[in-house]
Amino acid sequence: MTAAVLTNALRKNNHHAEVDKQLQSLKERAMSGEGGEPTLLAKRQRAEKLLDGLRLPNKNDEEWQFTNLTELKEIDFATAKKISLDAASAENFYLPEAKQSRLVFVNGFFSAELSNTSDLPENIVCGSWNLLPPNKQEKLADYLAQREDGEDVFSTLNTAGLKDSAIVWIPANIELATPIHCLFLTVVDPTPVLVQPRLLIVAGANAKVTIAESYGAISTNCTDRPQQQPYFNNIVSEIYLGENAQVTHIRNQRDSGDSFHIATTAIAQAKQSRYKLIDINLGAKLSRHNLAMTQQGEATETEFLALTTLAGRQVSDTHSTIALNHPHGVTNQLHKCIVDEYSQAVFSGKVLVPQAAQLTNAQQLNRNLVLSPKARINTKPELQITADNVKCSHGATISQLEADEVFYLRSRGLNDYDARHLLIDAFAGEILDQIPLPSLQGRLRQCISCRTI
Repeated sequence: MTAAVLTNALRKNNHHAEVDKQLQSLKERAMSGEGGEPTLLAKRQRAEKLLDGLRLPNKNDEEWQFTNLTELKEIDFATAKKISLDAASAENFYLPEAKQSRLVFVNGFFSAELSNTSDLPENIVCGSWNLLPPNKQEKLADYLAQREDGEDVFSTLNTAGLKDSAIVWIPANIELATPIHCLFLTVVDPTPVLVQPRLLIVAGANAKVTIAESYGAISTNCTDRPQQQPYFNNIVSEIYLGENAQVTHIRNQRDSGDSFHIATTAIAQAKQSRYKLIDINLGAKLSRHNLAMTQQGEATETEFLALTTLAGRQVSDTHSTIALNHPHGVTNQLHKCIVDEYSQAVFSGKVLVPQAAQLTNAQQLNRNLVLSPKARINTKPELQITADNVKCSHGATISQLEADEVFYLRSRGLNDYDARHLLIDAFAGEILDQIPLPSLQGRLRQCISCRTI
């Protein structure tokens, strides 16, 4: 072995040792601190063992080649502590449509004082895992962390530190008209902290529910603006739909502009179930959303709609996988990004259509609007098809505001600023119009208007 080859090998080994050391530090933080029901102990121990064979990803990993985690790895995060908030600090995040159907977690800890579920029927379970009676925990244990396979280091880290979880369980044959709001807040502090929220949603056969999942920061300025005080939100959401169940899921990410937001959303759909996700990403310095749907029965309907708006040096990365395993599945994915200044958006979407998934109808489109010559887009829509009787399409577009469209609007009396904003609003509106909660839709329109041009 030459001296150059030996030097490179030593550097590689030292790099892996450093990565393992960083993961060990996060693992220690995740497993320390307050809380933790004994019923979760076995799940934590299994995840802890799985972590021993994992490392934090780097840009040599294909799935992370466009997302640099160096800055996250350089920060020594402390364990998040339980903090009491007064209602005035959190009420700006509340949704009037869910005034009495709201769960609030602060720094990963359930806040009974800020939560209010008085408008929900008694047969609906909505609360903290740690406060559930043993018979409810026993039934829900079949769902919580059951899909943890040790392939993703961040979801495994979340399970290794699992101390509580937000629970929404809609029994069979219940159609809930009132939306449920699951609100996860982080208190910005000079000491960087690791926060690990968890959400479990179970919709029984023939159940119907609308759920809003929101993330934000308690700070002095606009929640998603930089505060020079980073934190790390490492999130896992698990969603199970029984036969013929229907779930509308609005996910709103407005973490602090100095934060790191890495999330896994795993959906399992039984026969003839219908799942719709509206995913809005505005906050965080670096965000990553790993989104996966597994089809567990035929004739399912799945819709992924997403809007990401970035500015400054923000980076947002969405990796999605739709795994179809049965016939007559229908999927529609529309992922939109607006990037300004020096920001970067990454999209990688896989739709898997094996031989068993005949008569599938799968559509996937990534559309991107670039507002600055320094902004970047990396996109990779992907279909993997072995079935021979399907209707599938995928594509991606990257464009700027069209000069002739701006000119046309200006010729009708609008100034340049208003003309450009009208076009941006129209681009974003295709996703925002799908949000069934008027108050949230209005807030997000205002946020996007403030952040662009």
